Amino acid sequence: MKSFIKNSSVFNLAGLVIAWLGIFAFFWWKAPPNFHSLDNFKTMARQDTIVAIATLGMTCIIISGGIDLSVGSVVAFVTVVIGLLLQAHQNPWIALICGIGAGGLWGFANGVLITRLKVVPFIVTLGTYLLVRGAAKGLAHNRTIDSPVSWLNDLTSQPTAEKFSITAPWKSIWQLLPVGVWLTVIFAVIVALMLRRTRFGRHIVAVGSNEQAARLCGVPIERVKLAVYVLAGLLVGLAGLMQYSRLTLGDPTAADGLELKVIAAVVIGGASLNGGQGSILGSLLGAWIMTTISTGCAQMGLDNWVEQMVTGGIIVLSVAIDRLRVRKD
Repeated sequence: MKSFIKNSSVFNLAGLVIAWLGIFAFFWWKAPPNFHSLDNFKTMARQDTIVAIATLGMTCIIISGGIDLSVGSVVAFVTVVIGLLLQAHQNPWIALICGIGAGGLWGFANGVLITRLKVVPFIVTLGTYLLVRGAAKGLAHNRTIDSPVSWLNDLTSQPTAEKFSITAPWKSIWQLLPVGVWLTVIFAVIVALMLRRTRFGRHIVAVGSNEQAARLCGVPIERVKLAVYVLAGLLVGLAGLMQYSRLTLGDPTAADGLELKVIAAVVIGGASLNGGQGSILGSLLGAWIMTTISTGCAQMGLDNWVEQMVTGGIIVLSVAIDRLRVRKD
């Protein structure tokens, strides 16, 4: 059974890579010549950071059998918190900690409402989606928050290009991409190891696979769900930090529709909306596919509705494949 799961996971990842190669080849053919340049890859990596970090938490939530529709609102709220704190204290570390902490608190609120009220996650997070967005607008008085320039602005900015140094190769490699991209890689490895190698990770999969069986096996269902939403909230807080770095201001209207992109990336990456199945690498590949489509459509001068239709079609196809896989099993 384990070998079958492992093989199916490998086939899924291989399929994602082949799909991305096909999409990339199409845009290579149709888009302007600079689409396949190194600079464009760097730009795509920077754009992908926000969605990619948010998918880490969403992957855990969907594996556990849940969903979170409040991601975009929380990201906007975090940018407002960071902007206001930088205005008040001009201390980037205070703004960073409180911004990520705000994401964790909203994740905690989602987890408590889901576990205590016994309400399905879709309804709870649909409510907090509106609640958090309204709170962000109220906190910012319905305007953007300009704040002093700090090193937080540099997290997603392209480092100054330098020639490759034989004497310091690691420094040269580090300077190829922004700090935010490297943080995405680091946290992706941490969350992937947590899912595969820890008891908490196994509990997440167990709850999503069969909640009743997991309860009979002694898994603390409510605590696991609460911890998952708190973890996802902290990661969304980190995504909000990257959004602030990219915008360089607090914006209560930012990240509108981000939750759909994040869920789409996770589903495209092979996660099952029924729970119990998904992988961090697959979700990151799903996010990268969506970024490639978005960049390619933009460089071809296509309207936004074309990108939305293509992305929607891919989501429907991914869900259809998941349903067929479930019926087959």
